[in-house]
Amino acid sequence: MRDVEKTIGNMIDKLKIAFLGSVDEEGFPNVKAMLQPRKREGIKTIYLSTNTSSMRVAQFRENNRACMYFCDSRFYRGAMLRGTVEVLTDSASKEMIWEDGDTMYYKEGVTDPDYCVLKFTATSGRFYSNFKSESFVVV
Repeated sequence: MRDVEKTIGNMIDKLKIAFLGSVDEEGFPNVKAMLQPRKREGIKTIYLSTNTSSMRVAQFRENNRACMYFCDSRFYRGAMLRGTVEVLTDSASKEMIWEDGDTMYYKEGVTDPDYCVLKFTATSGRFYSNFKSESFVVV
């Protein structure tokens, strides 16, 4: 693949769903469908919103290892990113990705204590397209 960041970045921007993987207390992988990332910096850093009280947040606070998967079913291709997740609850991070309509999920608005930001930082990945897979390092 010539330009990993551009190819995968464009795919991420077009998809409405992202899959986020965490590790539970018994060491098993857990995967959850999430709404489209709110912000990204290349494919290195991806921001998502979620509930502070969620099982996923508890898992990331215990073990920050994570993966994200993006699936483009139209062209039968996918990208998996491996890395870590930080749970951010500071005002600046919450305001950075807040969108109109979020009060549907977080009744108290941007200051809702049950609203937080997941900051995923990728270190490596794997891309599948045209019947072949390719690993890469995220810089």
